[in-house]
Amino acid sequence: MFCPQCGSQNDDAHAFCRQCGASLRRGETTAPAPAPPVSPPPPAPTVSTPPPAAPAAGQATRYANFGLRLLAVILDAIVTGIAGVLLGAMLGLMAGLGGAMTGVHDAAVFGAMNLLGFLSGTAAGWLYEALMVSSSYQATLGKMAVGIVVTDMQGRRISFLRATGRYFGKFVSSMLMMIGYLIQPFTEKRQALHDMMAGCLVLRKVPR
Repeated sequence: MFCPQCGSQNDDAHAFCRQCGASLRRGETTAPAPAPPVSPPPPAPTVSTPPPAAPAAGQATRYANFGLRLLAVILDAIVTGIAGVLLGAMLGLMAGLGGAMTGVHDAAVFGAMNLLGFLSGTAAGWLYEALMVSSSYQATLGKMAVGIVVTDMQGRRISFLRATGRYFGKFVSSMLMMIGYLIQPFTEKRQALHDMMAGCLVLRKVPR
């Protein structure tokens, strides 16, 4: 069979010319173009879900419990007790020397010395706590030993004035059989009465 397009000879079984590709059958002139390859659709992008953020460590968010606070009070009492003994011995020595030198051993003089000793001890306890709690340590030596700090209601360092109010508020907490201290475990933010009066929190430090 001869190709009607280019005249080349082809076998009768061929449907298309070997030279030009024209159709050897009647009514067909060119070979059908091959269908373009169909590429598979691109895979849908995978959206990775980030893992949940871990809670930040090192934040002092836990309220100090009653046991830790009691232990801190005991340790501070030891510190202030030693300081009080030394101060009292110094005042007693001064009174004794004054009486020996002047020959005056009046009871009123010794009463005045006792009052002076009480006021000195109170002032020493006030300055010890107010200065330490309002410092960058935010705690007395006893509180530092057990790992608790005193803050305001937003967890910030308190002022000397607020620390002073908290210290003298402890005298109110001591009334009525220490009820101001004993309510601490039952309040929402574990505050004693003097904490509420001064607007303070006592928090346990979380290690970083």
